[in-house]
Amino acid sequence: MKARDAPPAAAEATDGRRRRLSAEDRRKQLVGIGLQMLRTQPIHDLSIDAVAAEAGISRGLLFHYFPTKRDFYIAVVSAAGRRLLRVTKPDPSLPADEQLRQMLVSFVAFVTRRRDSYISFVRGAAGGDVYVVEIYAETRAALTTRVLGLLDSQTAAEPASPIRMTVHAWLAYVEDLTIEWSGLSLADRPSTDEQLVDQAIAALHALRALDPPESAG
Repeated sequence: MKARDAPPAAAEATDGRRRRLSAEDRRKQLVGIGLQMLRTQPIHDLSIDAVAAEAGISRGLLFHYFPTKRDFYIAVVSAAGRRLLRVTKPDPSLPADEQLRQMLVSFVAFVTRRRDSYISFVRGAAGGDVYVVEIYAETRAALTTRVLGLLDSQTAAEPASPIRMTVHAWLAYVEDLTIEWSGLSLADRPSTDEQLVDQAIAALHALRALDPPESAG
């Protein structure tokens, strides 16, 4: 049996270093490589051959873990969404207003640090790739629910409630504002990151004031 045909559990690197990884560890490794590459290119441009080469395995072995290219792409984009939710999760022991600020500070830092990767994620959704659109929508919905919880909204679970639609749209505003701001040089940025967060919070309160009062029942 040729090395490249070895079962997944016996996969080894091709650079001379023995690396016996479990199937789960190998999947995590491959997804991690995909996330790194996502920093500079849209998801549909990721090269399966390049990912496999970086992992030190054959293209065929990669498909032991992900049956199709689409399965791999879905795993990578899903991981990107989970990472965003994880790094922006605030400390639940803080007061709600401080949790909201912490969430936004983390979001701005995340987008600034991984700007190209985040833009690839957003543009993948904007480009109409069905699986990217679905994952992006799920991520935005989870962020919306999180913010509504911090606002103690009584209609957080209602998809068509005015406050939910407002928060969902506000997140799009914060996202676009952060992408544009982070793309400027430090000298050209019209505000600090803390001021950007202040602006975002003020915008949320202003938008909320436009919504009709929530029903108590």
